[in-house]
Amino acid sequence: MEGCILRNPSAFHVLSSLFFTLLLFNSITLTSSANTSTTSLTISKQFIKTSCNSTTYPGVCYKSLSSYASKVQTSPLKLANVALTVSLKAARNASSTITLLLERKGMTRMETSIVKDCVENFGDCIDELQQSLQEFKSLGGGKNVAFQMANIKTWVSAALTDEYTCSDGFEGQKVSSSLQQQIKNYISNVAKITSNALALINNLSVTDIKS
Repeated sequence: MEGCILRNPSAFHVLSSLFFTLLLFNSITLTSSANTSTTSLTISKQFIKTSCNSTTYPGVCYKSLSSYASKVQTSPLKLANVALTVSLKAARNASSTITLLLERKGMTRMETSIVKDCVENFGDCIDELQQSLQEFKSLGGGKNVAFQMANIKTWVSAALTDEYTCSDGFEGQKVSSSLQQQIKNYISNVAKITSNALALINNLSVTDIKS
């Protein structure tokens, strides 16, 4: 059979043309798929950027959420959910870092007490963010959406208050400037992320939640 094809130039050219056509088709399909994926990602990132413009810290908002573009797509609900998740992660990281400060040598009793209070504040903050995320997962589901959203906003607001309370504990106290600045930097980052999450939640409409 192979000898027949080789002796028949016409058949050989037909098979060659078919082979290259299939290669070209596959190449076009893969390129088209890649372009579609890239376009979707670009649209998602633009959606996140536009949404972040309504927050108090748009730069921090976009930086912390843009890497989740493929998950968020163009859903305000998914964006708010991701923002809450990122806030919880940031709070946990800050809490762990601040807890390690208790091992620092040479701290005064006052400094140790303030850091312990700060760790406790962040413990409450983490609990409140976890509760808000849990409520987020059950949004709708036959429950009163308005009541659920009110709970979520209350918990996130409380978490934000706990973060700032940690920072306020240093005011008027004899604490080393380096320790105070170090902790305030951690708090500032988490507070900005949490504030942005709350803003994105406040921007949700009933349509966003039910879609």
